[in-house]
Amino acid sequence: MVRRSLPLLLALRLPDAAESFAPPSTSSAGRAGAPPPRGAPSLRAAASAAAEEEVVDCVVIGSGIGGLSCAGLLAATGRTVKVLEKHYEVGGCAHEFYVDLNGRTVPSAAIDDKEKREDLFHFEAGPSLYSGLSDDRSPNPLKHVYQMIEEEPEWITYDQWGAFLPEAPDGYQMSIGAENFVKILETYGGREAVDDWEMLAKSLRPMAGGIKGIPHAAIRSDPGILLTVAAKYPLSFFNVLRYAPAFAESFDLDELGLKSDFLRNYLDMLAFLLQGLPADRTLKVVMAYMIEDFFREDAVMDFPKGGSGELMGALARGVTKREGCSVEVSTAVDEVIVEDGKAVGVKLAKSGRVIRAREAVISNADLTNTYNFVPEGAHEGFDEERGRYLGVTNDPTDGSVPYCKSFMHLHLGVKAELIPEDAPPQWTVVQDWSKGIDAIGNVVVVSVGSKLDPSLAPPGYHVVHAYTAGNEPYEDWEKFEHLLDDAAARDKDEEYKTFKDERAKPIWDAIQKRAPEVVSGACQVELVATPLTHARFLSRHRGNYGLAIAPGNEEGWKFPEVTTPIEGYYRCGDSTTSGIGVPATASSGAMCANTIMSVWEQLALNSKIKMP
Repeated sequence: MVRRSLPLLLALRLPDAAESFAPPSTSSAGRAGAPPPRGAPSLRAAASAAAEEEVVDCVVIGSGIGGLSCAGLLAATGRTVKVLEKHYEVGGCAHEFYVDLNGRTVPSAAIDDKEKREDLFHFEAGPSLYSGLSDDRSPNPLKHVYQMIEEEPEWITYDQWGAFLPEAPDGYQMSIGAENFVKILETYGGREAVDDWEMLAKSLRPMAGGIKGIPHAAIRSDPGILLTVAAKYPLSFFNVLRYAPAFAESFDLDELGLKSDFLRNYLDMLAFLLQGLPADRTLKVVMAYMIEDFFREDAVMDFPKGGSGELMGALARGVTKREGCSVEVSTAVDEVIVEDGKAVGVKLAKSGRVIRAREAVISNADLTNTYNFVPEGAHEGFDEERGRYLGVTNDPTDGSVPYCKSFMHLHLGVKAELIPEDAPPQWTVVQDWSKGIDAIGNVVVVSVGSKLDPSLAPPGYHVVHAYTAGNEPYEDWEKFEHLLDDAAARDKDEEYKTFKDERAKPIWDAIQKRAPEVVSGACQVELVATPLTHARFLSRHRGNYGLAIAPGNEEGWKFPEVTTPIEGYYRCGDSTTSGIGVPATASSGAMCANTIMSVWEQLALNSKIKMP
C-alpha cells in the first residue's frame, strides 16, 4: 500500500563500478548526432561550440516530471519550447539508466535497436511505485498531463503488495483495497485499530470529496480560476471552500482521537513514504486524500511498460513532437540571464551559447540551483528571497530552509531463480516503530520491476531496486565530499567503502526477507547509491529529497510559489508549492504552465482531461 497515488496533492528515486545512477558519459550520448533508441523521443546532445543565439518562447531547465510536464503543456499551446537537461538521460530524479551484464553503463543514445535494449538491466533512479495512472477517469495530475499532451505509456496493473512490520516479522502479502486493509488492521492492531480507522474515515473522507473532484491541472493563481475551476466544477469547488480552513492544518493524531498504536504507526509510515515527513507534520488534507484512495473500487497499482524510462519518455515526446520544440541532453545551464529586471534567456555552461526566451525561463532544478542560476546582484527582490531560504551557508543547522533527508539505494541484476516465483513485485520492511519512522535504515522499499515487465532485465534475470525511503542524513556523508568527483579515490578509500557497506546493510536485509539468496557476491550487477550520488549525478543540494516544510511550523516556512520575484522566471518541481511525490511534481509543472498561458489556452487543454 506504500506510495499509492494520492493523486491530487502528492503520490512515492550509475555508475562508477559500485556507485549507482548513470554517471557522466564520454560515449556517444555526449556527442551531437548520436542515434536515439527506437521509439524514443528525439533528443539532441549539446553543441560543442558556441553558436548564434537561438530564440524560443520558453526555456525549461531540467527534465524531471515537473519540467517535462510544464514543457509539454506549453508546447501543446503552440509555443516553441526548449528543455535543457544536464544529464545525458532525461527524467531528472525519475530517470532510467541501463547497465549490461558486465556492469557497464550504456547510455540510451547508444541503444539503437530493441534487441540490444532487451539485453540490458533497466534501473530506476527514482520512483518505483505508482497508482491512479491506468484509469482514464483518475484524479492523478500526471494522468491529466498525459491526456493533455496526448502521449502516455502503456500501463501494467497489479494488486499484490508485501510488508514486514514489527507486528508481522514473517511478513504478509495481500491485495490492496479497503477490505483487505481492514483485515490487516484487525490482525495486527485488533478491534481498536479497526474502530479508529472507521472513525478517521468518517471524519476525513468528506474533505477529500472536493479535492478529488477538481483536477490540479485546472488550478491557476489568478482570477481565471473562477473559469477553470469554479465554473467547471462548482460542487467540488464549494466543498473545497467549506473545508478550506482545515487545509492548512497538520494531521494531528492526538487531536483526531487515534488510540491504536498500530494504526498510528502505519499512518506515520505512509505519510513518510509519500512526502518525507511523519504524519503529524503532513497536511490533514493530504492524509484525507490518501484515506479516500483506500476506498477506490477495484483498486490496483500501476506500472509503466518499459519502466520509468517510458514514464519520462512519454512526457519528452509531448515536447519533441511539436514543431520548433526540443529536448537537449548533456546540456548544463550556467546562468539565467536577467536584463532590466526580467529573465530573458540562459547561458550554457560549457559552450557559452546563449538561448533567448521571449516569454519565460522555467527552472525544474532544486531550490539551491534555481537560486544559483541567477548571479547575486542581478535582482534585489530575488536576492532577498534567496537570503530568506538559503541563509548564509545554505545549511539547515545555520537557519536555512529545512531539507528532507536523502536516500540509500541498491540496484541489483540477479539470476531469476534467486527471486522466489511467489514473491510480490514489491514489499516494504519496517524494523522498529520505536526508533522513529525516519531513523537511519528503518524503512526500506524493495521493487522487482521485472516481475511486472520482464523486458526490464536480460532473459533469465531480474532487476531489483531497493532503497531507504528518505531517512539517510547527509551530514553523515559530509566527510567524504572530497571524493565526489574522484572515482579512483573512492575505490581506494577504505573508510568510505566500509561506511557505504554499513549503510547498505539494512537494504540487503530487507531484500533477503523475501529473497534470502540475494546476497552480496551472488548478483550479476551490484550498484550502491548514497546521498553523495544524489548530490553528484542528480544535482541535489546535500542530496536532498525536497523541502521538509511542515504545516504550521514555528519558523513560518512556506513552500516557494511557481513564480519568482523576477519577471519571466518561474520554477516547478518538488521545491515548490505542491511538494514531494510523482503526482505533486506533475501538478507543479501544470500549475507553472497555467501561470504562463492564458485562461483560454488552459481551458482548451483542460477539455482533454477525462476526469468526471
